[in-house]
Amino acid sequence: MNQTPSASGILLVDKAQGWTSHDAVARTRRLAGTRKVGHAGTLDPMATGLLVLGIGSSTRLLTYVVGADKEYEATIRLGAGTSTDDAEGELLVWAPAASVRALTDDAVRAAIAELTGHIKQVPSAVSAIKVDGKRAYARVRAGEDVVLAARSVTVTSFELLDSDPVNLDDGVCALDLRVRVECSSGTYIRALARDLGAALGVGGHLTALRRTRVGPFRVADAASIEGMDVAARLLAPASAASALFPRYDLTTEQAIDLGHGKRLELPDAQLDQLPGGPVAAIAPDGRLVGLVEFWGSQVRVLANFPADEIVAGSPSNGADEE
Repeated sequence: MNQTPSASGILLVDKAQGWTSHDAVARTRRLAGTRKVGHAGTLDPMATGLLVLGIGSSTRLLTYVVGADKEYEATIRLGAGTSTDDAEGELLVWAPAASVRALTDDAVRAAIAELTGHIKQVPSAVSAIKVDGKRAYARVRAGEDVVLAARSVTVTSFELLDSDPVNLDDGVCALDLRVRVECSSGTYIRALARDLGAALGVGGHLTALRRTRVGPFRVADAASIEGMDVAARLLAPASAASALFPRYDLTTEQAIDLGHGKRLELPDAQLDQLPGGPVAAIAPDGRLVGLVEFWGSQVRVLANFPADEIVAGSPSNGADEE
């Protein structure tokens, strides 16, 4: 029995606080009418902001989005750490009010500078990193003591945007920092908050987090999943791939051959102009034929994309659930 081809494209979702990434995927599956939906990196329920989803064959692009650099806006509260390095954990001992009041923006910026660049970071114990096949957070919830190994990450930019003293009950005070962070994939902003507080001698934890960018994709171009028209919001595979990678425009014959799995031979005149790494191979009609890489004068296919799949912007009568 013939089925209507399912839609394909990249969906930029502005995730609401309290939602898990799994919640967003599940809702998108219902809205899109297909189970073939994936995401390019989770966001904690506490966090808001950009979640990049792939639908249909565009899930193949997510492998390349996962490792892209990220940008966040966050609020770090100095004055106490927590068991989870964020506001959802158990508060540890508050630092003396005098120590918190003595903090200056210059001191904060100096400590931030030490956490910028290529650094070694110990992820939070409640992260999703697997330890002997089990998520670290699951081990913590089971009562185990979990200490994760330090890993290399890159914090390209760690900028103090604003600081605001906060007076809490019983004479306790804190200093809330609003920051912007650009970093490599795998960097934990909670861990930056923890380490900044430790460096300043007062403790620190994350109270708010918003992801504003993943690679070339920005939250300004995203929409809430509530009431979303998925078909109207889909970014076509060719557009998404061209944002992620250099673009190579195929001839009609090359598009047919590449789609049939044939190896392409490139003219010698083009060889000095070819980019390295994955390249988006685009047909004359604007369709993404595949992701390729160049080996000398030959083209090696990394991922093919079906020619008969409905893509964003194409007329569609709907999609059947797989």
